[in-house]
Amino acid sequence: MDTYILGIESSCDDTSAAVLQNHFLLSNVVSSQKVHEKFGGVVPELASRAHQQNIIPVIEAAISDANIDKKQLSAVAFTRGPGLLGSLLVGVSFAKAFAWSLNMPLIDVDHMHAHIMANFLLVPGEERPTPNFPFLCLIVSGGHTQIAIVKNPLEREVIGNTIDDAAGEAFDKAAKIMGLPYPGGPIIDKLAKTGNANAFSFAKPRIPDLNFSFSGLKTSILYFLRDNIANDKLFIEKNKADLCASIQKTIIDILVEKTEKAIKETGIKTLALAGGVSANSGLREAMQQLSERQNLELHIPQLSYTTDNAAMIAMVGYFKYKQNLFANLNAVPYSTGAKI
Repeated sequence: MDTYILGIESSCDDTSAAVLQNHFLLSNVVSSQKVHEKFGGVVPELASRAHQQNIIPVIEAAISDANIDKKQLSAVAFTRGPGLLGSLLVGVSFAKAFAWSLNMPLIDVDHMHAHIMANFLLVPGEERPTPNFPFLCLIVSGGHTQIAIVKNPLEREVIGNTIDDAAGEAFDKAAKIMGLPYPGGPIIDKLAKTGNANAFSFAKPRIPDLNFSFSGLKTSILYFLRDNIANDKLFIEKNKADLCASIQKTIIDILVEKTEKAIKETGIKTLALAGGVSANSGLREAMQQLSERQNLELHIPQLSYTTDNAAMIAMVGYFKYKQNLFANLNAVPYSTGAKI
């Protein structure tokens, strides 16, 4: 008998719903919020209000696109955290009510865990290799930067974490300092393609073990630009592509160095990427080069599954459903931390 999982994602500013049939994705609908662009970042109150407006039509569209009746669903999986509490509350509350009304199981999903499982998403008829366990995963997003050993579909061990800012935040803050629109990460990636990555150099933090730090890099970029603008007010405009390429190279170098160290320490030769920053073309290319240099088996999610989406939530939901790992109506969202 087929298993149908409805996934609901509302951790930040994207409202998303997806339907999974066993291992295969039938639909994935994402509604992005443009209201935050003029503020240069996500405004939590506006995000939660937009989720309230979007969640019903998004879920209706996902079920319709999957060409099933809602009564065929086996369970409802939802993002419990981490994320913005107001945004999470919308998704959690709706998931509870929806599952209760149809008398079906409820499954809570950790957002970071779901990013990893995006590497297992397939559409009907698609044949693509998926990672074998155990494997290393570099999870890079706006709010998190981690290296984890993924032991099985429901167990991971974080062996490296950011001690302050995340790589995605470093991209966005650097873009903001340069006056680029929000979100800045994709714009830096685009401009970097025509720039000289060795034009400028920035300080790389020396953090022990496998942990990361990006706060010092942001400060280095800020002071560098401040000093050069003092001598030439058009410095950024004249050097925009080179600045983007140099900043991107510095961030990627930090990520690659730590990942390569993790490979050597663990001896694991299968590597996967996950999270929104895994969409960055420079990072994807650098990891491809690393995999060739270290003779690794590399897995990178399709671009549509790198950013926040409900397909990855449904994927974790499927694995937890098979193990009868259900939540109850007392489940509450959490803004930080990781729970599996």
